[in-house]
Amino acid sequence: MGIYDFKMKSIDGKEVSLADYKGKVLLIANTASKCGFTPQYEELQELYKTYQEQGLVVLGFPSNQFAEQEPGSNTEVHNFCQINYGVTFPLFEKMDVRGKGAHPLFTYLTEKAPFKGFDLNHPIGGKLQGVLQEKFPEFLKGNDIKWNFTKFLIDREGNVVGRYEPTTAPLSMKKDIEKLLK
Repeated sequence: MGIYDFKMKSIDGKEVSLADYKGKVLLIANTASKCGFTPQYEELQELYKTYQEQGLVVLGFPSNQFAEQEPGSNTEVHNFCQINYGVTFPLFEKMDVRGKGAHPLFTYLTEKAPFKGFDLNHPIGGKLQGVLQEKFPEFLKGNDIKWNFTKFLIDREGNVVGRYEPTTAPLSMKKDIEKLLK
């Protein structure tokens, strides 16, 4: 099974196959509207706008699994993203991205790009690690997604080439994206 075998519903309920994105560079992120990392929507949109013509597609997957930071309906999520961050990249229905109920896409992504730890030198990395240890210790086990705005970079052939934890700002991924767009 590969990345192009997955199907899911867009935020407005239409079935979408990732095969529709064959030949594109994909940046897949699990997202939330009420998270400290929510401003990353702005940088994700900037990347999409900057590199869309060269073949980058950003795909956003809202999830309410992390301290219930995505409580709204799909319509509310969509409106929030458009009004507050001008999001024009594809968004999908809210889904589970970790645990037994995780959408198979995220199980696949985390198998291909395992968790390697947070950058504890990053000021928020240590805080995030501490919050998870204290309040959600089960989240630190295994390779599942640990928090909102974990990002996966996929090359034009559908290979998962990178995993970026929430503390990685999307714009800091520019060089990695540009290499894949050449």
